[in-house]
Amino acid sequence: MFEGIRKSIAKHNRYQRMVTEIRSLTDRDLADFNGNRDEMLRAAYQAVYGH
Repeated sequence: MFEGIRKSIAKHNRYQRMVTEIRSLTDRDLADFNGNRDEMLRAAYQAVYGH
């Protein structure tokens, strides 16, 4: 039971770190590598949660 909770918290923390990093990118940073913030956030979610 607690193992599942620990895994959920770890996933949440990992996702939040990724979101924070993606949101910290400036528009210029994104333009430098043709990044799209929405696509990056979606990919981060899928990477962590697999949906």
